[in-house]
Amino acid sequence: MGYKVAVVGATGNVGSEMLNILHEREFPVSDVIALASERSIGKEVSFGDKNLKVQDLAKFDFKGIDIVLSSPGGAVSAKYSPIAAKAGAVVIDNTSHFRMFPDVPLIVPEVNPEAIKGHTKSGIIANPNCSTIQMVVALKPLHDAAKIKRVVVSTYQSVSGSGREAMDELFNQTKSVYMNNTAPPAFYPKQIAFNAIPQIDVFMDDGMTKEEWKMVVETKKILGSSIKVCASCVRIPVFVGHAEMVNVELENEFSAAEARAAMREFEGITVVDLDNEELEYVTQQEVQGEDDVYVSRIREDISVDNGLNFWCVSDNLRKGAALNTIQIAELLIKSK
Repeated sequence: MGYKVAVVGATGNVGSEMLNILHEREFPVSDVIALASERSIGKEVSFGDKNLKVQDLAKFDFKGIDIVLSSPGGAVSAKYSPIAAKAGAVVIDNTSHFRMFPDVPLIVPEVNPEAIKGHTKSGIIANPNCSTIQMVVALKPLHDAAKIKRVVVSTYQSVSGSGREAMDELFNQTKSVYMNNTAPPAFYPKQIAFNAIPQIDVFMDDGMTKEEWKMVVETKKILGSSIKVCASCVRIPVFVGHAEMVNVELENEFSAAEARAAMREFEGITVVDLDNEELEYVTQQEVQGEDDVYVSRIREDISVDNGLNFWCVSDNLRKGAALNTIQIAELLIKSK
């Protein structure tokens, strides 16, 4: 059976990657429609060896569409995702808008596939935040084996998570530094080139940024409400790929060797760690274009009982966004 699929936000970083991955994974489509705002009408986007002409989201009739893959920004999705769901489509939404709605499942297929059953209430499934996705994939085998009490995570996130304007700003600022010119920040609050910015999204009343809040509440929704999470999120001058240093406190004793083995056996994780007695690790640059979450530097934390530390990296445009969305769609059609 072929499915009629509409990609909302098809001209953006994530929308383009969704189209690539739909083709790569040979998702059973009978038709693919590219949708975006009025200013993108008539532009062409690639789907395999085909070029799709972008249609106007505001004027599109979703009747007859089976699945909508949505990544246009929260405000746009808030308006059009319910319209698509009401027309009979199942919407898989990559924005932050619906993630904490009680009748919208928040899914990482390797972690909580059983939550797919909840999509019938609203017709909408939410894709978690990019930094949350890679962390909960890495945490799941530890939680299954020894139950997680507390997580402390520091993220080092690439500019592609902010979109194309942010990538352009990093490029232009970097070029300006080498040319001995100035390029004042326009997209970010501070210079991103050769710098680290300890702010992702807006600040909240308690001093957390919204990105940090997302990691806290989304992890609880996906893995369990009893888990305590402390997140610190930093934007760094990398174009693609997020990295995280994660500290985990477990309820039960679980060694680094046991954690390494459990992670190696888990779908969606590649462990690159102790090999021939030499410590190896993977960086953001090395995972661009890769599907898995890569975990390295797994070690015991001697400052707390049953503590572990690890480093994980992932392509935020793939597993952190587009790939996870397509995997949810694959899970959806299997569950029917």
